[in-house]
Amino acid sequence: MQSIIDALSGGQRRKIKGTVVLMKKNVLEFNDFNASIVDRFDELFGRGVSLQLISSVHGDPQNGNKGKLGEAAYLENWIPTIAPLKAGETSYDVTFEWEEEEIGIPGAFLVKNNHHSEFFLKSLTLQDVPGQGRIHFPCNSWVYPAKRYTKHRVFFTNKSYLPHETPLPLVKYREEELAALRGNGEGELQEWDRVYDYAYYNDLGDPDSGTDKARPTLGGSAEYPYPRRGRTGRPPSKSDPNVESRVPLLMSLDIYVPRDERFGHLKLSDFLLNGLKAIVQVVKPELEALCSENRDEFDSFDNVLKLYDGGVKLPGGPTLDNLWKDVPLDIINTIFHTDGERILKYPLPEVIKESRTAWRTDEEFAREMLAALNPVVISLLREFPPRSKLDSKIYGNQDSSISEEHIRHQLNGLTVGEAIKTNKLFILDHHDTLMPYLRRINNNTTSKTYATRTILYLQSDDTLKPLAIELSLPHPDGDQFGAINKVYTPPPADHKEGSLEDTIWQLAKAYVAVNDSGYHELITHFLHTHGVIEPFVIATNRQLSIIHPIYKLLHPHFRDTMNINALARQILINGGGLVELTLYPGKYSMEFSSSLYKYWNFTEQALPQDLKKRGMAVPDPESKHGLRLLIKDYPYAVDGLDIWSAIRNWVADYTSLYYKTDEEIRSDAELQSWWKELVEVGHGDKRDEPWWPKMQNRDELIESCTTMIWIASALHAATNFGQYTYSGYMPNRPTISRRFMPEEGTPEFEELRENPDRAFLRTITARLQTLLGISLIELLSTHSSDEVYLGQRDTAEWTADLEAAAAFERFGKALTEVEERIVERNGEEQLRNRYGPVKIPYTLLFPTSEAGRTGKGIPNSITI
Repeated sequence: MQSIIDALSGGQRRKIKGTVVLMKKNVLEFNDFNASIVDRFDELFGRGVSLQLISSVHGDPQNGNKGKLGEAAYLENWIPTIAPLKAGETSYDVTFEWEEEEIGIPGAFLVKNNHHSEFFLKSLTLQDVPGQGRIHFPCNSWVYPAKRYTKHRVFFTNKSYLPHETPLPLVKYREEELAALRGNGEGELQEWDRVYDYAYYNDLGDPDSGTDKARPTLGGSAEYPYPRRGRTGRPPSKSDPNVESRVPLLMSLDIYVPRDERFGHLKLSDFLLNGLKAIVQVVKPELEALCSENRDEFDSFDNVLKLYDGGVKLPGGPTLDNLWKDVPLDIINTIFHTDGERILKYPLPEVIKESRTAWRTDEEFAREMLAALNPVVISLLREFPPRSKLDSKIYGNQDSSISEEHIRHQLNGLTVGEAIKTNKLFILDHHDTLMPYLRRINNNTTSKTYATRTILYLQSDDTLKPLAIELSLPHPDGDQFGAINKVYTPPPADHKEGSLEDTIWQLAKAYVAVNDSGYHELITHFLHTHGVIEPFVIATNRQLSIIHPIYKLLHPHFRDTMNINALARQILINGGGLVELTLYPGKYSMEFSSSLYKYWNFTEQALPQDLKKRGMAVPDPESKHGLRLLIKDYPYAVDGLDIWSAIRNWVADYTSLYYKTDEEIRSDAELQSWWKELVEVGHGDKRDEPWWPKMQNRDELIESCTTMIWIASALHAATNFGQYTYSGYMPNRPTISRRFMPEEGTPEFEELRENPDRAFLRTITARLQTLLGISLIELLSTHSSDEVYLGQRDTAEWTADLEAAAAFERFGKALTEVEERIVERNGEEQLRNRYGPVKIPYTLLFPTSEAGRTGKGIPNSITI
């Protein structure tokens, strides 16, 4: 570096031209006209936006040896380009006075906003810097008026430095920036605050609105452990000082998250905020009125299909009238699929596009455990009959009642022992997870459901055949007396469709689907992706500098996650929210989720470890990825392992550029603080678990970062973007069961015999919950137009390191090859699990997508 400095002409003052790219607030918010006018006035008097270069080679002894500051330079021509007619970026010229003695090599710059409104600063690029040429500063941050900050905002170049490699004049700037992001842990946070901090989930309940809206605090206790969420600092509720007060829904969905974590893309922001507001504020009450007038039932499957073929006419009224006044027309059209008429109509879900009845087949029922929304629960059956792991002192005998007699005639001549030994039996087991909550759910909500076990047989064509379903209830005399079990088996092959036997079997499968739907939404989807990732987002921003190479690796995978989680806490998973209304655990939904966080293991979310834990794969050095799948045609696992391998190779290539030895991992102060805080605070309720990586070597770093990226990208995509495809037709994946299996001699049993379709529909999700549920999942199954997918970056010049950029390019090419292999597999007819009787090709792990509801595409992060 010294040779470069020596080459510079000593003491010579030059002008360095730069280009600033930003978006003004009034570009994004058309109602901010007054701030725009005031900002014009500021510019006329020479105030505006000033920038000062910071030297990376010359310290200022008068300022603690922090990098010397250059003279202030101002954006040029702000007024002529003010307020473009549409959202977009605007570039401005800026001219810096440069002198070798003062600046030398710029490593950062300060920006001061003297306007009255904030702007989004995208980048600064310097041209023809002596001895350096072009220098780029990626910013991607909102800059508020200077009065909002105690220190001016600082931005660094796109070079990466481990802490000990940071040029000495930049060290204090690096440390001060992290201190600003950590905050002081006090007070209510405002929109201009940039603070990342932790809090419990103590904002789900609303005790001020009545005891029925109170909910336990999740996190911070052995009874209700949970990951931490972002702190807002809102005052406590009036009724309970331990509960955070809530933002009134009708006032705003403007819940604090650091501004740079907010939705920065107009289309998704408007679409999501207005869409969800419409569902909660307007659609829900109007549907309640509709369903109360016309009975809350579907009487036939034809009646259900009218949702897609003709739609449901909503009643008139002042509430719905407000929708047309307050919500943009494109949002109305998205929700109602109409040009202003009061018709609730939905697109036909793919699960019933090719056939209106294929979803009812046993093959499709089983296939969806491998290739639909929740392909992460099915496991190898290792012992028969299945045994419970619940504490028998509390729950009595919870072992399965499925016997060899139930299934032996369906094993193609094998005994049960032989079938287990040859890895032919699998199980979808929701028994132990649900049983501890089942009595409360059935007694204190409108749900009437079971804890289920489903045993399946692997056939020679790699499809699964369900052999038996066990429906279990708590003993009426108390938990200590064990479970009451009843076993159902498929009707004979020559049975008549629609017969009593067939209807009972269809109902048994529906109870399994209810269990699986609730587990999917609360555990697989929310807890195991949205919930567990948020502490990583917070810890990364608090402890890793923006110029740390691991920050640059992980940051794209955190976009929008804090914002979508805050929105979820406000209107989805809150007490009385849409999740409680549409899932069978009802008001116990989130504490049920908390009960399963007790068993969460970060290392087991790595796909290879997950597959081995569930017995779905065994180590095999001769097989691709070093694993042999016991079900070769397991679409989620086959495609997932390709994605996992591409991510891991990228992470390994990238981290090897910065860490040559394990000692460099151990001596990286920021990295160690990051990991310590993540484990001890972000996931503080699990801090003493022995499985946490110690972050002492490169392998632990590579595996941990790969797992984080996998969770935030591929795992979330695989369990989210097919929701409307499979659950948009509620009979396929009902979310609630409202009555138990009818007993012979009852009116319900006679209805089952006389009108099986009506009996089925009156057992599963009611019409109100169906309409609310599919309105929601259609919205949440949709990609925004500015989505950034795995293998892509929204900032082209994210790094100055050519080797890192080349490694990322190889990652993108690897993912393109994965896409090609997925297309090839989906064209192979012998791989029946990839499309099934419903003829839906498996594309949930196809890396890229177009905007909209496509059933494919892996966004970098959890954005919806």
